[in-house]
Amino acid sequence: MSVLKVVEILGNSTVSFEDAITNIVAEASKTIRNIKSVYVKDMQVCVKNNSISEYRVNAKVTFGVVEE
Repeated sequence: MSVLKVVEILGNSTVSFEDAITNIVAEASKTIRNIKSVYVKDMQVCVKNNSISEYRVNAKVTFGVVEE
């Protein structure tokens, strides 16, 4: 039987949305094993001086629960 868990994580980047998602996976994988998928729930940008200064992503990370 497979059991999955979902956690909501916020990530950011000054480069792009793709980089923000990559940062989410990189940081989550430090403490979460067996990541199966990332669902991007919401995307936002911060604007300073009429230019995008930061990309923000709200994502749900799904991973398998490992029995020991």
